[in-house]
Amino acid sequence: MERLAGTVMLLSGTRRALAAFLAGLIGVLALPPFGFFAALFVSFTLLVWLLDGATAAPGAGFIRRLAPAFRIGWFFGFGYFVGGLWWLGNALLVEADDFAWALPLAVFGLPAFLALYYGFATALARLFWSDGMGRIAALAFAFGIGEWLRGTLFTGFPWNAVGYGAMPVPLLMQSAGVLGIAGINALAVFVFAAPALIGTRRGRGVGLTLATLLFTAHVGYGYYALNLVPTPESEATVIRLVQPVIDQAMKLDDSARAQIFERHLSLSAAAPEGDGKRPDIIVWPETSIPFILTDNPDALVRIADVLADDQVLIAGAVRTESAGTGKAPRYYNSIYTIDGKGQIIGAADKVHLVPFGEYMPYAAFFESLGVSAVAMPGGFSAAREHPLLNALGKGFYPLICYEAIFPSEINGAADMAAALLNVTNDGWFGNSPGPYQHFHQARLRAVERGLPLIRAANNGISAVVDAKGQVLSGLAHDIPGFVDATLPGRFAAGEGAKWQNWWFLVVVAILFAAASISRIGFRNRVN
Repeated sequence: MERLAGTVMLLSGTRRALAAFLAGLIGVLALPPFGFFAALFVSFTLLVWLLDGATAAPGAGFIRRLAPAFRIGWFFGFGYFVGGLWWLGNALLVEADDFAWALPLAVFGLPAFLALYYGFATALARLFWSDGMGRIAALAFAFGIGEWLRGTLFTGFPWNAVGYGAMPVPLLMQSAGVLGIAGINALAVFVFAAPALIGTRRGRGVGLTLATLLFTAHVGYGYYALNLVPTPESEATVIRLVQPVIDQAMKLDDSARAQIFERHLSLSAAAPEGDGKRPDIIVWPETSIPFILTDNPDALVRIADVLADDQVLIAGAVRTESAGTGKAPRYYNSIYTIDGKGQIIGAADKVHLVPFGEYMPYAAFFESLGVSAVAMPGGFSAAREHPLLNALGKGFYPLICYEAIFPSEINGAADMAAALLNVTNDGWFGNSPGPYQHFHQARLRAVERGLPLIRAANNGISAVVDAKGQVLSGLAHDIPGFVDATLPGRFAAGEGAKWQNWWFLVVVAILFAAASISRIGFRNRVN
């Protein structure tokens, strides 16, 4: 190990950049659909050794001293994000004539931008670098900050945060209920980077012991939460998830709208399997109603024909409202609740829109370049808050599509909810890692909040997940049909969630202190 560490440290130029890229690429194996979390031990161990050798010329200024570490972090992040997000390009091929030109931006441009956060993290870590365990703490502290910034700045995009790689199965997810993904991000890097101490000796005993204790606590708490904490009892309410698996090209074909609508109705009206109870609540995916519902009263009549008087439909749709005389109407990516009489009894609009997909940031500038929104001319408008959707006396907290990857999108209203409700359409991305990654991140929101998750996808993964992140019923990718399941119970309102941000601050403060103390000792030894 020492010889290997020395070889990696002494790499330079193109070989150093390629090694950093490959280290990031290896880390992708920890993400869905692979879930091989041990890959991150290799990934971060190599990153530490590369940073050990990231030195500038004697007498270099502040920026030039940090530049080698920044470059290593950027190449590491570029490998990680290209390998983990290449599938985003599939969405542009649905309407290839209009958007194929943007394929390199999706496959390489976005990863290049996101890699800046990892470059920042490694540069920040380098400020506290030492020759012992302190550099592992410094890297964990810096990645914790970097991942938090990635999920916050420029509307945020925390997709595939490092901590998700440490939680591939429910046994390893339970810590998120205490620390949240932000705290897990930082501690996961400490654990994954600790094997680097084997190759450089100093601090090896203490560092590996702490990493082992953290990992043991992670697994031990998971076993305790899964097996010793009683699972909340399920409700009597039966939920039906409809997964129609409609091709994106068909969804964009105006002539197919009636056919799409009838397919949803047919799956909703189907008899339960076996001796199952008729569903009380039926859930359709994001934008499943293929027209403006309020402009089509006959559609509400058809819904009423299919539903019994005591059933409720929850369906994704595009909602429109007037912006005033002489102004174009506003459009919202929404969820409707519709009762058995065909009446719209509630609605919730998407708050966190996808930049360049659902709205255009700096629209005037991009329109001058001839670039328009992918989703529709003019894009969607954003709502200000997430109201609960009420159905048969139950409150559901709405998360539309990728809103489910943002812990910050779940506010105090969730304390009164019976479940999180995520409607999505991952059909844009084909049979790629994207739908599996999206579902995995949505499951973690259930664990963080102590709430079950009800998730309906056009194509992707539709499932009922309990408050411990365990899948109770579901439909796999590319499997059309429906699934009926009773509504799982929830833990006490807000239990644990209110402390997660404080735990994150405690974790980064401890890591910062460990890195700083080690750095001071290292400088004294050098002097």
